Amino acid sequence: MVFNAFIAHYKPTFKILFMDRSFVIGIDYGTDSVRSVLVDVSSGVEVSSSVFYYPRWKAGKYCQAVNSQYRQHPLDYLEGLESTIKDCLEKSSIADIGNMVTAISVDTTGSTPIAVNQDGVPLAMLDEFKDNPNAMFILWKDHMAIKEANELNEHAEKYPINYLKYVGGVYSSEWYWAKLLHILRKDEAVRQATFSWVEHCDYIPFVLTGGSDATQLKRGVCSAGHKALFASEFGGVPPKDFFTDWDPLLAPILDHIFTETYTAAESAGTISPEWADRLGLNEQVKIGIGAFDCHMGAVGGQIEPYHLSKVMGTSTCDIVVVPKDEVGDTLVRGICGQVDGSVIPGMLGMEAGQSAFGDAYAWFKKLLMWPLDFMVSKSDLLSTETIESLKEEYESNLLIQLSAKAEELEINLDSEFAIDWFNGRRTPDANQELKGAIGGLGLGSDAPRIFRSIVEATCFGAKSIVDRFESEGIPIKGLIALGGVAKKSPFIMQMMADVMNAPIKVHKSEQTCALGAAMFAATVAGHYASVEDAMHAMGQGFEKTYQPNPQKVSIYAKRYNRYKELGGFLESFTSKN
Repeated sequence: MVFNAFIAHYKPTFKILFMDRSFVIGIDYGTDSVRSVLVDVSSGVEVSSSVFYYPRWKAGKYCQAVNSQYRQHPLDYLEGLESTIKDCLEKSSIADIGNMVTAISVDTTGSTPIAVNQDGVPLAMLDEFKDNPNAMFILWKDHMAIKEANELNEHAEKYPINYLKYVGGVYSSEWYWAKLLHILRKDEAVRQATFSWVEHCDYIPFVLTGGSDATQLKRGVCSAGHKALFASEFGGVPPKDFFTDWDPLLAPILDHIFTETYTAAESAGTISPEWADRLGLNEQVKIGIGAFDCHMGAVGGQIEPYHLSKVMGTSTCDIVVVPKDEVGDTLVRGICGQVDGSVIPGMLGMEAGQSAFGDAYAWFKKLLMWPLDFMVSKSDLLSTETIESLKEEYESNLLIQLSAKAEELEINLDSEFAIDWFNGRRTPDANQELKGAIGGLGLGSDAPRIFRSIVEATCFGAKSIVDRFESEGIPIKGLIALGGVAKKSPFIMQMMADVMNAPIKVHKSEQTCALGAAMFAATVAGHYASVEDAMHAMGQGFEKTYQPNPQKVSIYAKRYNRYKELGGFLESFTSKN
């Protein structure tokens, strides 16, 4: 009797664990690589994972950093998709695993769009465009469309309806429409061949479901709302004349613009027979609607209402979710949008972030690597093998040693300071024309001191985002850190806690974005009734909390004021030129 009662009480759990043991795959397309994880639906345990570094991107193809041109070939994405999924299945060592996978969901960087033809094929996949950067994915960090973004901001002021109000009131060169118009203006051949403009996160589900008609491609509300000005209040994107009055070149695209969007908890369809065969999966696998990495990462990191989830990588993407009925008509100026259902269906997702975070450290590392890359490599005193080993050792340990030395430094109000706009400013108030700066230099300024100032600047940039949310009426009740920087750099995380004067929880999972995608996949497959249920059942918890050091909080507060003063001067100087 007791045993029967026990079984009856826990029947749903036993069904998942023993009768319906199922797995899902979460795929996270980052800036440098794609990561896939095979996840047990019942527990969220990551059974296996695989990483694929984009070979063309790694070789520096199609990019011109000095011109802020960053392009990625779709083959990097497609090869990575196949490689990582097959590798995950093989590593699992579970018999018949291909028949136990029920769903796949995908997140990507964004806004990272591409021109496609009417069949939905990226132009770069066609022979005539295979080496044309304008026919490739325009990576989020590509800022060649600054002129177009500035035009759109000025153009929007002419209209009685504020079509920019749900993207913080400022349109960015990192986003959909600015990038589209830039490409249409720059490349006539691409313009003539373009049928539609598609975000990376919408393209991959289209491919996996065997899509062959761009008009049938399902768009996620995440990408459409935060980057393409889609809002239910507007009945979709703003009216056609809003765009054609800006530039008539947009007219052909608008003739077949999307009018519907979907949350990431919905299905894009079922895997195509071709992809099922290629990947070794069954033909019943559900494919979820795609979304941006930080939005799915926030779910993987077990976000809570009014908590700021910080995905900390090459850039940061900061996410807040709030109940719709508690926000009312509140609009937060200068962020990357607030969109119904862009993170969790039924809640408003608010996005902010920094255009350079890990990229700022990578820039400094590259600067210090210059002698090895361009001088030692040509030395006749060392063998090729020794040079390569030296470079590898130097590169892998450089930031670790800089962090250790920087942590030992005593700081005061006059210590070296920096502004973190090395790739422009995303939020608050997008302005990609801004540049980074390092000040307070003297003959005693060495590499650890300069590195410390750059880290401090990125922490100050993060604080300015929190300040903007709170000044606009959205209280931030907690901070959650996700991603590589959060996991690997205690020095940076402790400084962040000191600057914020608030505890910061670091999530346990190594792959929170991919895990978040897996949670959405589990919801799409019907294993859980809601994303929240999947998040609670599959979440891995937190491994550490950084507490602010009271002895450092006051000096950082004073230096933060200096950061704002210098930033204000640099911005006014830029606007005058």
